[in-house]
Amino acid sequence: MNHRILELYSGIGGMHCAWKESGLPGEVAAAVDINTVANEVYKHNFPETKSLTRNIQTLTKSEIEKLNVDTILMSPPCQPFTRNGKYLDEEDPRTNSLLAILQLLEELNCIEYILLENVKGFECSSVRNKFIEALKKCGFEFQEFLLSPSSIGIPNSRLRYYCTARRTQVPWNYQRTDEIVLTLDRVYPEPDSLENILDPEAGDEYLLPDKYLKRANCLDICYKDSKRSCCFTKAYSHYLDGTGSVFTPCSQEMVESCFKNANTHELGGPDYIKQIKQLKLRFFSPKEVCALMAFPKKYSFPKHITRKQCYRLIGNSVNVKVISELLKILYS
Repeated sequence: MNHRILELYSGIGGMHCAWKESGLPGEVAAAVDINTVANEVYKHNFPETKSLTRNIQTLTKSEIEKLNVDTILMSPPCQPFTRNGKYLDEEDPRTNSLLAILQLLEELNCIEYILLENVKGFECSSVRNKFIEALKKCGFEFQEFLLSPSSIGIPNSRLRYYCTARRTQVPWNYQRTDEIVLTLDRVYPEPDSLENILDPEAGDEYLLPDKYLKRANCLDICYKDSKRSCCFTKAYSHYLDGTGSVFTPCSQEMVESCFKNANTHELGGPDYIKQIKQLKLRFFSPKEVCALMAFPKKYSFPKHITRKQCYRLIGNSVNVKVISELLKILYS
């Protein structure tokens, strides 16, 4: 059966990449997002797909039915469920579009499959409760997950909530549980080292500025042989703490020695910075972050999209490999 997909909150097309990576039969019939820059990137990579710059809240039952879709893939705004978003939950107006889709769902008999992604914390929200209530009311069977790419062979930590749901009569080839699943019941290889994703064209333009080197002790530093990296957020390169890892071509032994010498000087002072500069610490390039998010090698950004915009867009996207594995389970 060839499935037709409606990709909501499509961003730069992470869900679309996952669908292609899964090898499942079908196509993305339409993608909807209100972010004009994200839509430019989407069209650049998927020019054949109908891309709509719309507030998802304005979609109607008849519009969705005319698309002849049987699947909804979506990654709604995460800010209502995060610390930086003040945990406003359904009081945050950015949840309105998802709540509107849930109201439509009961009337959309054409929809048989749903996959939703969001941040860890969504599972504790009242919006999640309303989402699950809507699935039950509409006759969907569902499974919830909390998964990180590191558990399926990707050298990156990005713990996220996922829910797969279906109301087809065909039994699942998957042992469902009412609990949130923390690992997929499959054997995956150990994550590769970061050397395999490094961009040879990432030069000095990615070196950390002095204002970050002043607080180098706060950095999460990765090496060529590292098999891990931290979650990259939309604030990567703009803020320092908790936005993602940085890279050094030096050995771990050299890093330890350099920090030992630097710490004999005033923290953040000129001599401290001079010592730390020997490590050639740099940001991961957008191409490298895309690789850690499992985007395909041929994926690219239009030349006029700035580096800052790239980081923001990637940080708001999804891990392609995790979504792909969940799609295989959903349609099994």
